[in-house]
Amino acid sequence: MGRLKQLGQPLRSLAPRLSYVERPSESRERDARHAWRSWYKTARWQALRWEVLVEAAFTCVRCQRVEGDTALLVADHKMPHRGVAALFWDRQNLQCLCKHCHDSAKQREERRDFG
Repeated sequence: MGRLKQLGQPLRSLAPRLSYVERPSESRERDARHAWRSWYKTARWQALRWEVLVEAAFTCVRCQRVEGDTALLVADHKMPHRGVAALFWDRQNLQCLCKHCHDSAKQREERRDFG
């Protein structure tokens, strides 16, 4: 126990390594540039997303990982919608991916295919 008390004082004197940045987040800036991003914040989208995850039994179609934490699952658009409402809301254009597969391999493919 003595060591923890001794360690406490030096830690309090360390300066924080992160500073506060007073500018809108990249996400807010991107939202402002693309009005369709607000579609993701609707009850309609949340219901559609849930339908996709349940239908897939919370299983990623790429790596077959079953994920219990729905925050780590994405209702992914197979064909990028690029703001086209018909593609965005098309249930047949959606699949369940884990966040890892969505944010890595799928994004690389989209950048390669659609620039």
